[in-house]
Amino acid sequence: MYNYSIKRSVFMSDVQKRILIVDDDDEIRDLLEFDIRSSGYFVDTAKDGLEGLNKALNNTYDLILLDVMMPKMDGYGVTREIRRSSDVPIIILTALGDVSERITGLELGADDYVIKPFSPKELEARVKAVLRRTNNREMVTPSGKVTKNVITTGNIKIDTARRQVYRKNERIR
Repeated sequence: MYNYSIKRSVFMSDVQKRILIVDDDDEIRDLLEFDIRSSGYFVDTAKDGLEGLNKALNNTYDLILLDVMMPKMDGYGVTREIRRSSDVPIIILTALGDVSERITGLELGADDYVIKPFSPKELEARVKAVLRRTNNREMVTPSGKVTKNVITTGNIKIDTARRQVYRKNERIR
């Protein structure tokens, strides 16, 4: 089997980020979950595309690691549906290495495409690059407070990067 172990130091710079792992392979999903959770991230998992899509649309994540070949809905369909309402970073993890497959994933809105088996160091570099690129966008609120894509007033929170609104920490559709 592949070595998907990721060193603990990989994710230490971005603790408390929320990552969703969507993969139907229990072993890969569990290894990724263990490594990422041990590094201080909040990790949520889904075992098929439909479950992953539901979680992605009803929760806030900083990054989604998404397999392509899954039951109920493939990763391309999940990416297409997520992109209708969110620009959360998506890294596709798949055994489909053909150039046309990679192009399809990227054209549908994935931020990166990693082919299995992959090097843990390569995944580390790609996750860090995507989080760095997507988390460095800052804005200034009317009160002069610098925030990262989030405007908060009272019990209302607007996440401009994800185009989502929350009232009392519950997403408003």
